Amino acid sequence: MTETPGAAPDAFPGAPTGPRTGPRLRVLAAMSGGVDSAVAAARAVEAGHEVTGVHLALSANPQSFRTGARGCCTVEDSRDARRAADVIGIPFYVWDLAERFRAEVVDDFIDEYRAGRTPNPCLRCNEKIKFAALLDRALALGFDAVCTGHYATVRLTDDGRRELHRSHDQAKDQSYVLGVLDDRQLAHALFPLGDTGATKDEIRAEAERRGLAVARKPDSHDICFIADGDTQGFLARHLGSAEGDILDQDGTKLGTHQGAHGFTVGQRRGLRIGHPTADGKPRYVLDISPVENTVTVGPAEALDIAALTAIRPRWCGGTAPEGSGRYTAQLRAHGAETPVTTEVVDGELRVAFDAPVRGVAPGQAVVLYDGTRVVGSGTIAHTTAAR
Repeated sequence: MTETPGAAPDAFPGAPTGPRTGPRLRVLAAMSGGVDSAVAAARAVEAGHEVTGVHLALSANPQSFRTGARGCCTVEDSRDARRAADVIGIPFYVWDLAERFRAEVVDDFIDEYRAGRTPNPCLRCNEKIKFAALLDRALALGFDAVCTGHYATVRLTDDGRRELHRSHDQAKDQSYVLGVLDDRQLAHALFPLGDTGATKDEIRAEAERRGLAVARKPDSHDICFIADGDTQGFLARHLGSAEGDILDQDGTKLGTHQGAHGFTVGQRRGLRIGHPTADGKPRYVLDISPVENTVTVGPAEALDIAALTAIRPRWCGGTAPEGSGRYTAQLRAHGAETPVTTEVVDGELRVAFDAPVRGVAPGQAVVLYDGTRVVGSGTIAHTTAAR
């Protein structure tokens, strides 16, 4: 069954009916067609919950999306999710959220690059689709929680608050891309894979024991809505080509490009400047100006920043911290943590690094941690050079 956006809640025959008693939850399991979400759904059933599987149709033309290891929006994925639900023994439905996904994730991605920023569409999808559009509809239909295959952990504190923590498997930890979740969303989130110490290999072995055909399916990579993995080509098709200048830090023209959107801060390859620096060292992208359509390049050390300002901060399981705080910050999905001092000023998050960090681009997310606990996140708006 495919439910279209805007359908009334009672149009969904898989919605639970009657009163709920005890710890048994009514769970909507988001099933991407991959091994992680399939095992998560199976574990939710094993835990005694009443589980219904749902696959999100996020493309208006899914057959155009590449199958296999790239992306998670293919017809093949929908079929894999359905087969997994059949093996687990749960009802299964497909929800069409393509229009919402286009507006909230794809168009936002394009607009951010148009403005010279480098967005993370996975965070945007978690915030606006999986734990907003999907969760809101799930609650309206009488479900208690949304279950996903993310590697992260939700813990309940003594005073009844919920906290988001890193997964036990640090190599697969996905708490960074969940750093946008607020207290309400955490209250209705289940992450069955993050609560155990199982590694990805062990999850695959578990899927095989359960008879799930996705046990050997490759992980998805890259950006799911870019079929061929060619991000620059995708942006060129949507933003067009416009010749501009590549400049050094003094404003000297070194070459030209066909669109500033084809570059990211910290990029080294593909500059095609044509001649080396006086000292023979490589140049990196330092700044992108969409208004002037210029790209500024320079030495690696010029990428070092001492501080940043992040906008639209979101706090996981609590309110904004008061005064200055000491945390660690993660700046990329699989990046290392670095010690920072933070302060919230006029609704903006100010972050000062103990030691300079390199290659941070506006549009990326900064996620704060207190030990393993996710404190909150923000979208990087400005950076301050280390010197």
